[in-house]
Amino acid sequence: MKFLVVDDHALIREAMRGVLRELCAEAVVLDAASAAEATGLIGANPDLALILLDNKLPDRDGVGLLRELRAGYPAIAVVMQSAFCDRDTVIEALDNGALGFIPKTDSREVLLGALRLILAGGTYIPPGVLSRAPAAAAPAEKAAAPLSRLSPADLGLTERQVDVLALMMHGKSNKLICRELDLAEPTVKNHVSAILKALNVTNRTEAVLAVAALGWELRAPGR
Repeated sequence: MKFLVVDDHALIREAMRGVLRELCAEAVVLDAASAAEATGLIGANPDLALILLDNKLPDRDGVGLLRELRAGYPAIAVVMQSAFCDRDTVIEALDNGALGFIPKTDSREVLLGALRLILAGGTYIPPGVLSRAPAAAAPAEKAAAPLSRLSPADLGLTERQVDVLALMMHGKSNKLICRELDLAEPTVKNHVSAILKALNVTNRTEAVLAVAALGWELRAPGR
């Protein structure tokens, strides 16, 4: 398994190298101190499994590089790291295609757990952000129930909508969801609209936050 750590601080790169090798003893860990250096390494190593990307780089904004990576290398998982963990920063990263956001202040154990989750197809969001996430709307008769006890069925989601939501959580676009579930694009759009309404959110990023807050573990169909 091959990883790339992009950060202008040598100590951070070295620390993450140790974490990644603890995650996978045979891992090949590349590192870059700038966006330009990272771009060259990514072009030469399209088989990267995961990129750990600093939010602020000396030669360009990390989110700008993230957008380019999601467009040019959609198969490579990109995880944003930052010393700052405010809700707006996390949402910006997720909105632009990051499959997770890991604060640099997190412990080694948290880092390992977050990376295992992401490599398994999940999305990692810092718990502090989840505590400030919009609560999903519940039917009137369920309004008094704790959010953690609600199920997708409690919010009126059908089995097919849960399948669509699981693929949304894995960063799949509508077109890829159509392909995986053998559905027409208008049907998928209708399912996505129903999901957003059930979760009382307005976009996919808020849906990811709401699902994480609810504690649902959704497995993509066929996995």
